[in-house]
Amino acid sequence: MKKLDKLLVKTFIGPFVATFFVTLFVLVMQFLWKYIDDLVGKGLDTPVIIELITYTSANLVSLALPLAVLLSSIMTFGNLGESFELVALKSSGISLLRFMRPLLLVCTTIAVLAFLFNNYAMPVANLRAKSLLYDITNSKPAFNIKAGVFYTDIPDYTIKVASKEKDNKTIHQVMIYDHSAGGQDKLILAEKGTMLLSEDKRFLYFVLEKGWRYEERGARAATIPGDMIRLGFREYKKAFDLSSFAFSRLDMGLFASNQQMLNVRQLDKAIDSLAIQEKMFTRTVNAYVTTRYPFYKWQDTGWLATAPPLTVKHFKDIIPEKSQRYVTERTEQNIRDAISNLEGPSREFADKHNTLLLHKVEWQRKFTLAFSCIVMFLIGAPLGSIIRKGGLGTPLIFAVIFFVIFNIFFMVGEKMARKDVMATWSGMWLSNIVLIPIAVFLIVKALNDSQLFNKDYYNKIFRTIKQFVQNLNIKKKTAGI
Repeated sequence: MKKLDKLLVKTFIGPFVATFFVTLFVLVMQFLWKYIDDLVGKGLDTPVIIELITYTSANLVSLALPLAVLLSSIMTFGNLGESFELVALKSSGISLLRFMRPLLLVCTTIAVLAFLFNNYAMPVANLRAKSLLYDITNSKPAFNIKAGVFYTDIPDYTIKVASKEKDNKTIHQVMIYDHSAGGQDKLILAEKGTMLLSEDKRFLYFVLEKGWRYEERGARAATIPGDMIRLGFREYKKAFDLSSFAFSRLDMGLFASNQQMLNVRQLDKAIDSLAIQEKMFTRTVNAYVTTRYPFYKWQDTGWLATAPPLTVKHFKDIIPEKSQRYVTERTEQNIRDAISNLEGPSREFADKHNTLLLHKVEWQRKFTLAFSCIVMFLIGAPLGSIIRKGGLGTPLIFAVIFFVIFNIFFMVGEKMARKDVMATWSGMWLSNIVLIPIAVFLIVKALNDSQLFNKDYYNKIFRTIKQFVQNLNIKKKTAGI
């Protein structure tokens, strides 16, 4: 490797690392903002939150890499152009493609590593992140009784307090209704109480003062009313089990069959199995449909021209009036049965086919996101040499524009592939297919030292057009005189 190659690689690595972590941070913040309602108020421990952010960050690496490559390549070549180093290199006989070559090798290495990460690390991260997020979103909020609001999150109990003091423990005008099967304390009313939490946070104790306990003994469904018992107390201690509020983890094996949790080899096996199942199901349904609902193909339709004219305008004209209702009802029932018999297999086939498409989409995703790193570099390098602006301002604007274009076509292509509007390979590669011609166009313009983004160049063209229009108007006025 020559000194020029080392210089370019060193110039590229610094911005790439910085922009990668900044981009990853922005994507993680977007994820947290999306699920903020599911995370707040659950009483999650710090290790659980750190674990979720770690696995989510690993899941977002595949999106952060292309944007980081694009932004860092624009910054690198923009800095070289702003400091006239590109001019010096070109004047010494070195072409743009020559000093793009070392960074192209670096980006190719990044793409290969991105594929390996997508194939081996991301399925594990997806599995752990999805299972953890499912456990969090399905867990109950942390225990929090609000004044004047009926609290029903504790199973079989409804609690209401009129007011709470600033210590968040002392409560007033307490009402506890027990509607559990076989419960003894049906209704408890107290003027004052204190909430105490056990050391292991599994039980909540209400120490109540000056109240009454109401209980109706007897079966609830009995026709004979039971006895109503009222007991007064000066102090009464009621315990509530808070085990349902504890954060629990499900078995991750429940999510392991999802297509996002599989690598390329596992996806190949799953796709082959799903394709075989789809073919077997198709043959079975075809055999069932053709035997029960035959559709005959007319070999010759010319008989219609020679057929005698119909004298009956409606089928009811050939059915006796007393049998019309019976025939109509039987016909409608047969049609409903046919629709019901055909809709079931149709939905089942659609589910099987959609599952197959999802696996194919995930297989293509592992390659297309890795290859996009190379495409982004082929856009960023010539773009930076054309705009000749370093720093973070101008490169960031162009990087966001092209990344938005990439992301829009990527999402549209993926959606069309999922809906079977496009083939899975063309849908998942749509964003790269759209951006590759743009990259070629920018490389050609950069090789020819194009003034594509030079404001003075466009101002000069505008002044030339303006002067031409003014001269044309002067000639018209002179001719009119």
